[in-house]
Amino acid sequence: MRRFPRTLRFWTALFMACWWSVLHVAPAGAGLAPSRLSGHSTISSARDADLLIVQRALEHKMVAQKLRDYGVSPQEAQLRVAALPDEDLHTLASASKGLPSGGDGLGVLVTVLIIILLVVVILKLMNKDIIVR
Repeated sequence: MRRFPRTLRFWTALFMACWWSVLHVAPAGAGLAPSRLSGHSTISSARDADLLIVQRALEHKMVAQKLRDYGVSPQEAQLRVAALPDEDLHTLASASKGLPSGGDGLGVLVTVLIIILLVVVILKLMNKDIIVR
């Protein structure tokens, strides 16, 4: 204790007592972040739901690559899908909805067939010829 003078010990003890009392009195402010209300979504009709499903199918790499191979840009495809009648849009959405998420060969086969169907429908809407040789 001879190393620290008496005044330094007093002020250090006073500082530490004040510091600890401030930390004890001022608790940390924490809380939960607000979330969305349940039941609220941007989908207001069946057409919007079908459109969202088809647009998600168009975002797949294989579909986008096939469309590029046929000379169709992803933006053109999105515009054409948005212009589809409700019946055709529902047909495309129901064909791509509820597929198994993978693992077996049947799911891959169904996915490839749906992608081919989607590409053919979009190409027909754009008045492009499909020639299989």
